[in-house]
Formats: sequence, C-alpha cells, structure tokens
Amino acid sequence: MNKHYYSLNDYLQKTFGEKVYKLSVDLGLTCPNRDGSLDTRGCIFCLAGSSHFAACEGSISERIARAKALVEKKTKAERFIAYFQSFTNTYAPIEYLKSVFYEVIAREDIVALSIATRPDCLPEEVLSLLGELNAIKPVWVELGLQTSNEKSAEYIRRCYKSSVYTEAVEKLKSLGINVITHIILGLPNETLGDMLASVDFAVDAGTDGIKLQLLHILRGTDLYDDYINGKFSALTLEEYVDILCECIERLPESIVVHRITGDAPKAHLAAPLWSADKKTVLNTINREMSLRGIRQGKKAR
Repeated sequence: MNKHYYSLNDYLQKTFGEKVYKLSVDLGLTCPNRDGSLDTRGCIFCLAGSSHFAACEGSISERIARAKALVEKKTKAERFIAYFQSFTNTYAPIEYLKSVFYEVIAREDIVALSIATRPDCLPEEVLSLLGELNAIKPVWVELGLQTSNEKSAEYIRRCYKSSVYTEAVEKLKSLGINVITHIILGLPNETLGDMLASVDFAVDAGTDGIKLQLLHILRGTDLYDDYINGKFSALTLEEYVDILCECIERLPESIVVHRITGDAPKAHLAAPLWSADKKTVLNTINREMSLRGIRQGKKAR
C-alpha cells in the first residue's frame, strides 16, 4: 500500500483483488471544441496528432487486441479496464455509443469501463446509457475540469462554466457512477491558491478520484506560442513537487489518486523537459514525500 496517498493500485487491489491494467481504446471521436459546435481550435494545450487516427483503425475487437498486445509485454494480467481516453467519448450518436460500450462490457476480460468526456457532453440519453452499463459492471467517468478558475478556463478555451461540472458530477453520482476529475497544475498565471481551490472544488462537488496533471507545453499548440513569446514560465521540478504535496495533503483519505504527474509525447514536448524522465520525476516525488512526512488527508478541511 502507498504510505503517502490512496493510489489507483491500492484501489484496484481492494476492489478487484488484484492489479488490473487499462487498455486504451480509441473511438476516433472529436469534441465540440474542435468540430465547430463551440470552437474549432480545441483547448489551448491540446495537440491533435495522426496517432489518434491510426489508433482507431479496425474493429473495436481489433483495437482491444492491439492494446492487450502492448500490455502483455509487461504483465500476464488477464483482466482489464477498457479506457476510452482520447477526446470526448460521449460525443457521438447514442446508437453508436450503445453498440460500442455494450460490446466491450460484455467481454469476460473486461472488469470495468473508464470513459473520459466533457461535463457538457452528458445529455440525458447518455446518462441513461451509462446507468444501464453501471448496473452490469463498474463504470468510471473521467471529467476534464482542469481548473475551477473561470478566467483560467476562458484562457484555455474550456468553453463551459464550472457549474456545468458540478451538475454533471451530481447526475453521475445519482446513478452510482464513479467520477474521476482531471486537474492541471501549472496553468499560466495560476497561483498555489488557485490550484488548491480547484482541488477543493472537485472534492466539494463529490469526486471519487482525482488526476493531478503537470501542464505540458507541446509544440504545435497555441499554448506553445504563448510560452515562446514569454507570456508565462513552465514549472520547475521543485515547484511542481511543492504544489503536488500541498494538493495531496488537502485530499480526504477516501479519494483515489489516479495520477500524480503525466506523460507527454517526447517528440512534441517543449517544456518542462525534466518531465520526460518519468522515473526520476516519480522517485523525486516519493523521496520528497517521505522527507516531509506527506500523508493524504493531513490538511483536509
């Protein structure tokens, strides 16, 4: 068990009796920030690459088989979580979503569905479908809040108010669905207080899990243009660890910490370059947590 925080591995062991692995399944969908419904540029930090389209080739079974082949290189696990991660995975015709999700949840090797989406892309028919699926096997819905600061949300082109997130969490929780919230640490011009406020906001809304993600600056994004024009600075490793420790101590003990850093495509990563060495980053975080005596819930309100 992780002694500093309630990790995803701890949760999986407790829930399924073993470590189960995620299989990334790309549905080839878009989002309202890209198809013109809200915008055409996407979020300011988002890079839409060709790998997205390559990953959604073939049938759903073929995509799962490719994902399993990658996972099997490092584990002999036989049970998995189907992870629909890329873009907005409830932003499609309901009949298509039904066919895909029911096909996947019926598989004996799949123990749960994890569906990443936007809080403004959960119409009633989708919520009803998610409730049906959750009655069969656990369904997790990952919501990209990123920040509760409305000025920051406008800057990153999130294109929805924070109240939309709280309403979505309430509806999902009423269906017994596990909610995971994605928060970015290091957004331009945000203070430590802003980031802690985002954590508090997600906790107060009722999130079950949280992903704390370092802001990656990728070449080819509008965020990168602002970065090279000197409009903001990237976090140092020391700054990130300080912020992360404050966030962890603030979380109630019951909330599952799904992520404490993150990965970025190295070919596109402009900053912070230290983040590319994930092993060193994780070792630095764990060492600092031990030195400080960090414990989740230590400063929970």
